[in-house]
Parts: sequence; structure tokens; C-alpha cells
Amino acid sequence: MELLFLVLFALHILKREALAVSHWCYESQKYEDPLCQGPREWYQIYATCKGEKQSPINIVTKNVVLDKSLNSLNFEGYDVKESSAWDIENNGHTVKVTLDTSAKIGGGGLGRKYKAAEFHFHWGVQVGQQYLPGSEHSIDGEKQAMELHIVHIREDASDIEAAKKYANGVAVLAFFIKIEEENRNYTSLISELENIKYKGQTAQMEPLPLSSLIPPEEDLGRYYRYEGSLTTPDCYEGVIWTIFEKPIALSLSQITQFSTVYFDGKNSTPMAENFRPVQFLNGREVYRSSASILLPTAKLLLLLLMLTYILSSLCQ
Repeated sequence: MELLFLVLFALHILKREALAVSHWCYESQKYEDPLCQGPREWYQIYATCKGEKQSPINIVTKNVVLDKSLNSLNFEGYDVKESSAWDIENNGHTVKVTLDTSAKIGGGGLGRKYKAAEFHFHWGVQVGQQYLPGSEHSIDGEKQAMELHIVHIREDASDIEAAKKYANGVAVLAFFIKIEEENRNYTSLISELENIKYKGQTAQMEPLPLSSLIPPEEDLGRYYRYEGSLTTPDCYEGVIWTIFEKPIALSLSQITQFSTVYFDGKNSTPMAENFRPVQFLNGREVYRSSASILLPTAKLLLLLLMLTYILSSLCQ
């Protein structure tokens, strides 16, 4: 009996030690921390990560389905600069900004209003003169340098944990970020990165209108929609994803600044390639907004002129 007790006690200790070292990470952290669980192993800690509606995905444009109910979203309070400072944090996985704002989204086939709770980023890594892209979603296999996620929760939920108790409790707006010219709207946010270099560090930054961080509203009518999950553990399934076609532009210098923060403490791995690989669709449909089929006014005018010319030529 005493031997059985010792065996059970030993197994209990081993289980506790295993749980202590079993923490999730990105593949780019595995070299420094081989005991952490990379994306292919997340399901060993969180069973939901092996679900049927996981994110991110690769959007194959020839397979997407037009949904005429997906009209333009309504952005409420996105152009308002709030009085309270924003908390910006290095949480060991990304740069996250917690929002204290009245900003909400509705329309666009969402079925209800969702309030903005936080936003964060995923990015790649610079290797020599080349920047390897780090967006989570891709379109026809093509990724961009970064991806911005603005996370919204049901209007009647107190926080994201409460929102997770519902189906479709979370709605995420995803924006690709490409390498182009400098974007001065991101200057104050990027300048705070030096104050959150290490895991657990937080700082406060001057609030901005959320609209200043994303493309103009007139460019947000074209998007893709599908049902998925959070792209980090616990991989909660119940997320309505909206992925916009129009990207945000940042300079290469601005983008590389995100890798001046670290996954952990001093001398740890610089935070880079903090993205989850694409997941299987498992029979899910991906929809495109009705605005995606509209021709821009200039192109439509050119088409009409060409048709007029062709018809007049045929009549001569």
C-alpha cells in the first residue's frame, strides 16, 4: 500500500512538472525554448485548437461565394479620440493595445453590434535585405508583411471571456499591412515599443481615433467573411472574421521596429514570425461582400466609352 502511494505521488509530481513546462509558443521560439508547445502541438494543451473551424485560412478567390447581404459595415465611434490613455503591452506573444473606447461595428451581415476590445499585430522577420511576410491569413497563397486584428466582442458581454460563452461571441476585423511608404498615424504607437521590450511590460499611449489606423471607410466595402476561431490558444471557435482587401501601408523601417521587442526577458529571442500557420477549411464557405463585384467609377466609365466606340464602329 505504501509503494502504491509513493507511485501515485510520483506521478502527481511528474504531471505538475509537465504542466509547468507545457506552455504555448510560436515555432520561432522553439530553438530557445524547445519544451514549449508550438502551433502543431497547441491541441495538447487546448483541445479546441484541433477543432473544425480554426483560423487563419488561405482564401482561394476562385472558390469564394458572393453574398449580397454583406454590404458595408457601420463603424460607430471609430473617428472619436477618447480621453483615456490606451494600455499597450508586450504579453509575450504580440504587441497588444487594450481599448477603452465607445467604438462599435454593425451591419455587414453581422446580425448584431460588437464593441472594440483590443487590437494586436502579427508579423514576419527581416533576413538580410528581404522581409519574410508574417500575416496570418493569405489570399491565393500570398501573405503580406503584417496583419492587424481589431477584436470586438458582443455588445452585451462584459469582456472577452464572457463573450466566449456565446456562439459568434467575437468579431475580428483583419487588415493586411504591406511595405510601402511611412505611415505617420502609427508614429506614436511605434515609439512606445521601446517601453515594452520585455514580456509583461506595459505602457500608456495617447489614444487615437481607430479610423486613423485603418484605410478610409470608403475603401472598406470589399472584404471576405468566414466563421473561424481565435488564432491563439484557447483557439475559441465562435469568431466572425472579416478580412479586408485594402491593406494598410507602413514603411519597412516601421515594420521592423516591431521586432525590437522580445518574447521574454533580456537576451531572449526577438519577437518575430508570431503567426499561426493556415488551417484546413473543413468544408467551410468563404464569402465575399457585394461591394467586391462593383467596378470603380473610372473603370466603369472607361468600359462604357469602349463599348460606345465599338458600337459606333459597327454601325458605320
